[in-house]
Amino acid sequence: MEMASISSSPRTVEEIFKDYSSRRAGIIRALIYDVDEFYSLCDPEKENLCLYGHANESWEVTLPAEEVPPELPEPALGINFARDGMNQKDWLSLVAVHTDSWLLSVAFYFGARLNRNDRKRLFSLINELPTVFEVITERKPIKDKPSMDSGSKSRISTKRFTLQRSSDGQAKSNTKPYDESYVEDEDEHSETLCGSCGGSYSADEFWIGCDICERWFHGKCVKITPAKAESIKQYKCPSCSTKKGRQ
Repeated sequence: MEMASISSSPRTVEEIFKDYSSRRAGIIRALIYDVDEFYSLCDPEKENLCLYGHANESWEVTLPAEEVPPELPEPALGINFARDGMNQKDWLSLVAVHTDSWLLSVAFYFGARLNRNDRKRLFSLINELPTVFEVITERKPIKDKPSMDSGSKSRISTKRFTLQRSSDGQAKSNTKPYDESYVEDEDEHSETLCGSCGGSYSADEFWIGCDICERWFHGKCVKITPAKAESIKQYKCPSCSTKKGRQ
């Protein structure tokens, strides 16, 4: 694979996030789909090698850039040296951790000129995606980049809240017509983590979403039952309720 050159640096939040997502996709391809090829290229007998993810969703194992300072922050050096001294799964996890750090450093290298609010928005978009480490170790679904339309996310959240509530109680009905958008929403949130315990989403459990911070929680973690949720017009998680009380 050839080194993908940087024709023009991304400047807006959307451009930087697209660059991050593409590099991340290339890394995931290397560590999951092309893992045999990736493993063979990381020969411990060779010099310091790095794993690069490129903006065209490709990946490359190569030596670090020779110019000083480099055009971009460098990935972790010498990933190949630990290959034969570790269990393959542990080694891949180690590479994934260092790669997550590199992806963030590249994104904020491009975002150095962003203002405070834009940097916050950039991190929020990045944080919506599971890390490479999470994907490698937990095999979390590889989610496409989230929509830039915050209103779209709100609509999905509200709908999913309703469907989850109605799955346990009198509102459940076998006569309800098949809804393709419901299936898509389930897949969209399949890697959601509970804001309280950190547990992964499961369709078999009741979940509730905070209308303030938009995080999701197991009903049992925040002591909300499906029946109680029916009477809640706007749910505030314990953290958001505490913040409002302090204000």
